[in-house]
Amino acid sequence: MKKHLGFLWQFLFINFGLLLMAVGIYFFKAPNGFATGGVSGIAIILAKLPFSIKLGITQALYMMIINVVLLIAGVIILGRKCGGMTIYCSVALSAENMLFEYFFPLSAPLTSEPLLELVYAVLLTGIGSAILFKCKASSGGTDIVALVLRKYSSLNVSQALLVTDFLIAASSFFVYASAEVGLYSLLGLFAKVFVIDDILDSMNLCKAFTIITTKPDEIDDFILTELHHGATTYKAEGAFTHDEKQIIITVCRRSEALRLRRRVKEIDPHAFIIITKTSEIMGKGFRDIL
Repeated sequence: MKKHLGFLWQFLFINFGLLLMAVGIYFFKAPNGFATGGVSGIAIILAKLPFSIKLGITQALYMMIINVVLLIAGVIILGRKCGGMTIYCSVALSAENMLFEYFFPLSAPLTSEPLLELVYAVLLTGIGSAILFKCKASSGGTDIVALVLRKYSSLNVSQALLVTDFLIAASSFFVYASAEVGLYSLLGLFAKVFVIDDILDSMNLCKAFTIITTKPDEIDDFILTELHHGATTYKAEGAFTHDEKQIIITVCRRSEALRLRRRVKEIDPHAFIIITKTSEIMGKGFRDIL
């Protein structure tokens, strides 16, 4: 039952991330022509070409077509690396854009402030992407292109993504024949990279505790039985008093840090506690060792 609830919670979280991305793309990126990379960037550019306007091919329809083509190519070339969740996220994101297009047709940007809209475009799509990465999911698109490039070249995934997204953003200079749109697109691309990294760090943020105490057994018991984390202890000696003490090292999530701090002070009011923030904890109970 607990496993099913965990999967349901993750599924809802993924769909929330997809919704944020869809809102950012449809309401802020597409109306302003912000081609900051990804399939949405390609679709935004293609939808502005004369033949697309003449045939009535919209940005949302282009997203669906490109994603389906890339997914088919990904399954053929990459096999299992293009998994079921990637297929779901890719199709769902395209479908949400098509629904927005049907229920909320836009003929112009929401405001007359392109910089304000760029901020929302970057934040919403960046947060949405970070949520998907946190859930070990992907919206597909140029991620698949990057994986293919990595397979057949010396580029790693990050480099391949940067190359593809940069080319997409740079092409907006020529399609829109506007330096302003092109510069906004490049600015959005670079801002998105930092936003995703910062949000992922914030989501993964944990607290590392170094506790110097004379009552290690009770503190260890609380960490093991109440927080369900491990701890490492070793002997130490005070430099001034030369009293024997124990040092306990453990890590916990932000929601558990306050509980641990309070409990340590209850057990040993004279304990010395050093708390540091970290987003790179790998091992059992936390992130997998890469």
